Amino acid sequence: MHFDKPITCSKKTVTAPQSSTELLARCNELAGKTLGQIAASLGLAVPDNLQRHKGWVGALFEQALGADAGSRAEPDFIGLGIEMKTLPLNKSGLPKESTYVCTVSMQQNGALDWHQSWIRRKLSCVLWVPVEADHSIPLSERYVGQAWLWQPNAAQEAQLQRDWEELMDRVVLGGQAEITAKEGEYLQIRPKAAHGRIVSTGISAEGLKDKVNPKGFYLRPSFTRLLLEQG
Repeated sequence: MHFDKPITCSKKTVTAPQSSTELLARCNELAGKTLGQIAASLGLAVPDNLQRHKGWVGALFEQALGADAGSRAEPDFIGLGIEMKTLPLNKSGLPKESTYVCTVSMQQNGALDWHQSWIRRKLSCVLWVPVEADHSIPLSERYVGQAWLWQPNAAQEAQLQRDWEELMDRVVLGGQAEITAKEGEYLQIRPKAAHGRIVSTGISAEGLKDKVNPKGFYLRPSFTRLLLEQG
């Protein structure tokens, strides 16, 4: 996954972990610390807010944990096949929002294969890092929780596959513009642009190229809440 670059002072380089055990050990060292403490240890400055630095928290953990994918189409920890997702929590300790997974191909055509899909690869093994996200808490003072590794069980993957196939059927049939965030039990499709003026090329219901707003696959908060309780 790709984030905006953090505001930097004199950055410290962290090498990629060589095992999931080493990765989790690094997570254990971060648990209970604030974002400000972690940033300071890496020589990074903390922005006042995330309005102009939307990906700053994710980028902070990428650097702190030694993620090596950068902007490449690979899991964040390439050698381990592990994707990392931060999980913003509200003041009640529950997921605050949907979790972005990947973009939706608006020009998809032909047969769909869940087992060969990029989204399945992204979700095959995920490092979840919970972080306080209540707006009343200054960014630098927000605490980090205990991270955990998650792999979907058979029932979870079956539902993810059903959601993906149903949503992608809509895309293939040219229904991108009509898809709403209400569709899908675990997965949903939501706009993936700063504003409605941004468009990309999709396929209309008539099979013609059409301009549509870019969209992404997201995990519903109700689903990540279950994962948080299990983790």
